[in-house]
Amino acid sequence: MSYQRVLLKLSGEALMGNLGYGIDPKVVAEIAQEISEVVNTSVQIAIVVGGGNIFRGVKAASAGMDRATADYVGMIATVMNAMTLQDALEQIGITTRVQSAIAMQEVAEPYIRRRAIRHLEKGRVVIFGAGSGNPFFTTDTTAALRAAEIDAEVIFKATKVDGIYDSDPVVNPNAHRYESLTYGHVLANDLRVMDGTAIALCKENNIPIVVFNLSVRGNIIKAVKGESVGTIVGGFCDVK
Repeated sequence: MSYQRVLLKLSGEALMGNLGYGIDPKVVAEIAQEISEVVNTSVQIAIVVGGGNIFRGVKAASAGMDRATADYVGMIATVMNAMTLQDALEQIGITTRVQSAIAMQEVAEPYIRRRAIRHLEKGRVVIFGAGSGNPFFTTDTTAALRAAEIDAEVIFKATKVDGIYDSDPVVNPNAHRYESLTYGHVLANDLRVMDGTAIALCKENNIPIVVFNLSVRGNIIKAVKGESVGTIVGGFCDVK
């Protein structure tokens, strides 16, 4: 299977590489290069990026910060990441638009669904920043929401592991990697692929989720072409 319109979910941590904090320009450039390969196949791609490399709202809230305020700060961090990724893409000739769920007209367009779709139809990469614009929701939920809004066929969740396991593969060398899982199995077993709200949204809108390892060069384009590069969550599974 190949896709025509996809949504890529990038964690903020993906942009910092081996750094303990912030953004590694070299890593961002490498990710941009992989995204350009997708664009050059005429596949429409939208991106939701997290902000954990700069600020984590949940962590700050657990340390005593007001949760809503902490989440808004985290949303602003995602815009910083979105702008950084936009710059890397445009440096290699990929036309990109950042749309922010929080008004920042000097640096980003406001999120407008119909405009986002039009950008995609014109072959532009659209990066969604500032989460959903609301506190108490994760960027995973934003990815599911935006995917449904723009009629994306699939969500690609780029992570540090090559799929979903029945136990931690770092601790258990015999951990089993699933080829596929149902939304219900993920929710019932609290596998934490994405938060429960995101999984429920994907289930309701029948949007499959492909979890794969971002650090393996070429995995993004392989996933877009429908090759097996990780675990797919949908209406079927290999659980016995």
